[in-house]
Amino acid sequence: MRTAVLRSIRSRLTSSTSSSSPHLLRRCYGTESVPERKVAVLGAAGGIGQPLALLMKLNPLVSKLALYDIAGTPGVAADVSHINTRSEVAGYMGEEQLRQALEGSDVVVIPAGVPRKPGMTRDDLFNINAGIVKSLCAAISKYCPNALVNMISNPVNSTVPIAAEVFKKAGTYDEKKLFGVTTLDVVRAKTFYAGKAKVPVADVNVPVVGGHAGITILPLFSQATPKANLSDEEIVALTKRTQDGGTEVVEAKAGKGSATLSMAYAGAIFADACLKGLNGVPDVVECSFVQSNITELPFFASKVKLGKNGVEEVMGLGPLSDYEKQGLETLIPELKVSIEKGIKFANQN
Repeated sequence: MRTAVLRSIRSRLTSSTSSSSPHLLRRCYGTESVPERKVAVLGAAGGIGQPLALLMKLNPLVSKLALYDIAGTPGVAADVSHINTRSEVAGYMGEEQLRQALEGSDVVVIPAGVPRKPGMTRDDLFNINAGIVKSLCAAISKYCPNALVNMISNPVNSTVPIAAEVFKKAGTYDEKKLFGVTTLDVVRAKTFYAGKAKVPVADVNVPVVGGHAGITILPLFSQATPKANLSDEEIVALTKRTQDGGTEVVEAKAGKGSATLSMAYAGAIFADACLKGLNGVPDVVECSFVQSNITELPFFASKVKLGKNGVEEVMGLGPLSDYEKQGLETLIPELKVSIEKGIKFANQN
């Protein structure tokens, strides 16, 4: 039974995760044919970091797994290192070991920072998490400037622009290699849509565009597959639930946590997509918050094709319903403020 569960998780991580093509060719990898890939998780002892470390250990595309945090990582590393999968695990702790954790990394996933507490908006997290992200990105620019950087630390709408500014100052910025992980919005939209439409969730695709907070999250249910005849009221309710998904979890945990497990799953799905892109798997498409010119904003989440250099193509929004057009108009000013706040923080401090 346990072996079957592990096999199911691994196959989910290395089969199609495409937002646009649910029928992407599934591949079964033998370890000897897979390139060596190092993944570093920064913030690996935290609420997201620990389950993310577990999920990355289960991914057969990972050959080295570096777990870093300010404390507690040796225990997490020892724990997951006993799992009988391909990757070698090492735990690193404290600023003096950050270099070792990062050197040689192909993908760096950053869930570091403090979680939301009841009554706390994503904006309240800003000063603490922005400072953490800034220092970690300065280290990335020194020790693994060519790695794909997957930003989970909130508020993503601001932390991605902060990272971009840090990399620009260091002379290492490559817009194709910096991603805000918005996959949890996609995961939620798929789950909620499947429940309402009464279709198998494994078959569902829903693009989610915009940003990664509140009304900046815009699920495009008009483009959802398989098609379902949902009423306007149902679409509005699904949109609101997707936007408020984080708050739903914070309230359900009664102040004792936030969306850590689902976020770890979403982070593992996106990191897997990045690895597949690096390895040359064709037609890997996921939604992500990246440098973009599809709106007037410098960063925007939309479908992105992933390849050997990171972003191969930032894809357009496609046809929008009137409700979605209105949502887009509403979100742009708010997202603009968050982006500018990140840029200002990076340049002032």
